[in-house]
Amino acid sequence: MSNKKSEPSSGLVQWHHQGSRITLQGHTLFYVVRGEESLPTLLLIHGFPTASWDWHTTIKSLERSFRIVTMDMLGFGFSAKPNNRNYSIHRQADFFEELLNHLNIKRFHILAHDYGDSVAQELLARQKENENHPMIQGTQWRCESCCFLNGGLFPETHRALLTQKLLLSPIGKWFNQLMGKSKFDSAFSKVFGEKTKPRISELNDFWFLINYNDGKHLFHNLITYMNDRLEHRERWVGALVGASVPLALINGSADPVSGAHMVERYKQLGCRLDYLAELEAVGHYPQVEAPVQVAEHYIEFLKKI
Repeated sequence: MSNKKSEPSSGLVQWHHQGSRITLQGHTLFYVVRGEESLPTLLLIHGFPTASWDWHTTIKSLERSFRIVTMDMLGFGFSAKPNNRNYSIHRQADFFEELLNHLNIKRFHILAHDYGDSVAQELLARQKENENHPMIQGTQWRCESCCFLNGGLFPETHRALLTQKLLLSPIGKWFNQLMGKSKFDSAFSKVFGEKTKPRISELNDFWFLINYNDGKHLFHNLITYMNDRLEHRERWVGALVGASVPLALINGSADPVSGAHMVERYKQLGCRLDYLAELEAVGHYPQVEAPVQVAEHYIEFLKKI
């Protein structure tokens, strides 16, 4: 199976040129800042296996109201991609804390997706710890609200695809070598809504980002986040149940991985929920499939609170 790289679209090339780089813990990470500095800061956290580019269309509807900050996490997009399994959710949260400190950001909102949901949960858990133990040196920032798009907030409701299970298994390294573009296009498209499938140009851009810096070899390393979710379930669910800041869900109900069934579990567990939008025909990538709707619902959430 061919692993030939796709050529990036002009939009992705422009996105790359607009970004900046920062070295954190010895790794070079790519980040983007958009919007006026005087506006409230909105931190966008992307999912697996793509990059902050996921947000580029949604940003167009949000940057008039927010200063947008987003970053390709370690192992993703235009950031460094070391070939090891040291890709814990906690470490990704550390990188965001360091970026916020570098940009001197003390107050912000979060909009997260997929893998990024877990990173956001960890940041909320750290904030909760600081609130409960104010005499202990903790976070120097405050997240003022958090909105989750589709993602595995609860490991018991996360319906992993067969490809994800194989990548996580002992044969993951060898299975990864067989993953060519046609297999990726097919597997990736399955999590989208029937009427909101990704265009060829979008699939090409996603594939380009995955392969950048020889990143495709990392799939079986990055997928270990599924183990993190099991190990830290109580901590991360506790951050939702005991949240002191408003929380929202904007969920694509047609998502086979974390769609309507995840929302139902969220309610069953008594997690804080200040705003809910269920996008009936949308799949796992609401910000790609219905970017305008996502932006409208997100702004409505903040108006409500």
